[in-house]
Amino acid sequence: MADRRLQVFYTVAKQLSFTKAADVLYMTQPAVTFQVKQLEEHFNTRLFERSHGKISMTPVGDLVLGYAERILDLTAEMEARVGELTGQVTGPLMIGASTTIAEYLLPRILGEFKERFPQVQARLTVANSETVAAKVGDHSLDVGLIEAPSHNPNLTTLACCEDELVMICSPNHALASRSSVNAHDIAEQPYVSREHGSGTREVVDGFFRDYGVNPDDLHIEMELGSREAIKGAVEANLGVAIMSASTVTKEIQLGTLVAVPLDPRLTRELSMVYAPEKFRSKLLDAFISFAENKFQQCNVDVIPLKRPIKGRAR
Repeated sequence: MADRRLQVFYTVAKQLSFTKAADVLYMTQPAVTFQVKQLEEHFNTRLFERSHGKISMTPVGDLVLGYAERILDLTAEMEARVGELTGQVTGPLMIGASTTIAEYLLPRILGEFKERFPQVQARLTVANSETVAAKVGDHSLDVGLIEAPSHNPNLTTLACCEDELVMICSPNHALASRSSVNAHDIAEQPYVSREHGSGTREVVDGFFRDYGVNPDDLHIEMELGSREAIKGAVEANLGVAIMSASTVTKEIQLGTLVAVPLDPRLTRELSMVYAPEKFRSKLLDAFISFAENKFQQCNVDVIPLKRPIKGRAR
């Protein structure tokens, strides 16, 4: 119901990119540019400075952004309230997920949620855990599913389940026949790592530090942001890597990779994060409860927590 020009402007302001905003809004870039130009003509002033392919906010743009955020939040709350009074669970749901969760765990959960609530328009953003948490914090996303605890004190974290990480290597690698490996064993090998900002990278770096290995001393052959790229590099025997066991099931079955347990065992919590001050619609509550329950039912390469699920402010 909010002015479409305002919605487009808000998205461009948050992304600081017309191209990225077009992707988020499922629009063409010329259409996004046209909507922003219309709003600038309405106010008879520039809202963005454009220079050398980059954009930045003008002082007026900053002012409009503050009002736009409040208007859009109130519009979403109004529509959700009206929907609840009519007994409907409907509307857009902006979800963010880290790549492991988005690729291996979330598709079935989203599919079943959509079957139960067909009028919901779920939109998924895939990024590393740090980026997802940041987008939830600035209200660009309603809820995030991440692989590492959020360090944002303004977010509430719900622990959903545990995921085990293992070392992977080529079947021809010297460590392939081992029953387990420790941090020092891996530190002696060429290593293929995730990029900074990845939840996996954060957890693995912590594992090395806890057991006497400085992550900066690893023999890192390459840093990659794609799990498939990491698996390809390891299959080519360019090094070893540490990944979620849930992401290499197919390769292990095909015999192209070997998974070796870590000693001591390394697990991490998969969590949902949301901003507690953001209006909790019936739709958002329904998704959080549904996803929480489905994560607990996952029994393939994901280990349910032994303790009750509890939300905790960070």
